[in-house]
Amino acid sequence: MTTAAVLRPRLGGLTAESVFVQRSLLHSLRDGESLLMAIMLPVLLMLMFTFVFGGAIDPSGGYVDYVVPGIILLCAGFGAASTAVYVANDMRNGVIDRFRTMPVRSSAVLTGHVIASLARNLVATSVVIAVALLVGFRPTGDVWGWLGAFALIALYILTITYLFAAVGLASGSPEAASGYGFIILFVPYLSSAFVPVETMPQWLRPIAEHQPVTPIIETIRGLLFGLPLGGYPVWTLLWCAGILVVSVTWGAWLFRRKAGRR
Repeated sequence: MTTAAVLRPRLGGLTAESVFVQRSLLHSLRDGESLLMAIMLPVLLMLMFTFVFGGAIDPSGGYVDYVVPGIILLCAGFGAASTAVYVANDMRNGVIDRFRTMPVRSSAVLTGHVIASLARNLVATSVVIAVALLVGFRPTGDVWGWLGAFALIALYILTITYLFAAVGLASGSPEAASGYGFIILFVPYLSSAFVPVETMPQWLRPIAEHQPVTPIIETIRGLLFGLPLGGYPVWTLLWCAGILVVSVTWGAWLFRRKAGRR
């Protein structure tokens, strides 16, 4: 055992992770504009779709009940996208090199970003749901449906946040990370978030039906309104688990490669 190892023993347990979670949360509080935009953009989209397009899509006035589950996932996406920028900033400004001299696991930095993003996004999602209730959103599901929907939303946020963290590591700059994030944020528009899949052109339906966002939205919609779920929950869990495994593995490989340490 080297002298350096004796003088600088590695922190045990989850001490390092908790420190970096606090660091990321402090950065979030200082960057209030990003959190505000993560809330305002989905709220504005919801108001636009409800009051501008809603009358044409559903003249009965019930479109708000259909669109809110999709808006919730958009909210999660907007909030998680900032993680890619934060991670890319850390990689570019040299702070990771300073962390490498400390007796902590380098991966704790990534974990801190992800957990802090999860907390931010759950707050933002709660605000979006509150505004939706004010503008007429009336889910009919029971308490278990609400709990199931909330758990699924948390799982989706965790999954997409790890994906954005990996994107931030793979990007050459924060600007590039933001651009790649925009491409991912476009996926919900090609799902059943805003209109039923059967109303889409024939060539587009297979894409909308067999991408990850559609089963997630339909599961959330079914839980909140007590509708039959069919096979959607199974596909939701499979998609989330698959994306999460790929994102964590890819992110860990990129971090070791760029930070040069396990």
